[in-house]
Amino acid sequence: MPPPVVSIAMAMRNAASSIALTLQSVIGQTFADWELLLIDDGSSDDSVEVVKRFRDSRIALRCDGHHRGLATRMNEAVAAARGCYIARMDADDIAYPERIAKQVAYLDGHPEIDLLGTRAIIFDNAGAVVGQLPSRTNHQEIAARPWQGFYLAHPTWMGRSAWFRKYPYDPRLPKAQDYDLLWRSHATSRFACLPEILLGYRQERLSLAKTLATRNQVAQAALNFGKAHGEHLRPLFASMQQLAKAGVDALAILTGLHYRLLRHRALPVAIREYEQWRQLWQRLNTESKTRCAE
Repeated sequence: MPPPVVSIAMAMRNAASSIALTLQSVIGQTFADWELLLIDDGSSDDSVEVVKRFRDSRIALRCDGHHRGLATRMNEAVAAARGCYIARMDADDIAYPERIAKQVAYLDGHPEIDLLGTRAIIFDNAGAVVGQLPSRTNHQEIAARPWQGFYLAHPTWMGRSAWFRKYPYDPRLPKAQDYDLLWRSHATSRFACLPEILLGYRQERLSLAKTLATRNQVAQAALNFGKAHGEHLRPLFASMQQLAKAGVDALAILTGLHYRLLRHRALPVAIREYEQWRQLWQRLNTESKTRCAE
């Protein structure tokens, strides 16, 4: 069996309520030469059973019954990938039909680019649009202030397999693995982002425990990176910023203002892009319900 052009790396944990839509969006790609390396990370719900309803030979489901974390699972997927490109996606997100095709075309035409993202719309569990994630198009803009983060949404990544193998995820980090990877790689890599919305990013509500844990991991990753590279002032400033943001997050969540905070951080979406999302959401829901009823 010849290797595919693209290997899609995805981990899932208790994703029974979302994985059907996600898989339907992958199967509906206009670019068909892909494999999906779907690794179950110790789910205790019906996630695996839902996936098994999708009888597509391109979907490779792996289950070992253990919970090892996203970084470990992504490294496993990268090691198993046969494609020349590796695409990232989460088990509750939705890919637009031309996502893979457009990213492949761009990477084929720009051999200097190692990692490519896209713009992403933010939606809640009902499919309502919250806004869109901030983004930048070229490496200089994406990595302009590395200590304050990168404008390159993790679930939208597609990059060269050799790059992912050169820069593996750090399994010691339960959160902020993408920030850490970009910090380690940005000086010797080239990033880019397509100016089109090609992924739906699901974000229902803020969890205090998860939000604080992520802020803490980002702060710790900045300090660790600075220590390894002999920098102290900027990593310390970045850590203080994360702690300040954690305070704002905690206040918003504890006072019930988390939805307003989500909408405040998200950018507005154009009417045309909103309509494209609405049509995609309705079609995928109809298709996934039909498939699951078979």
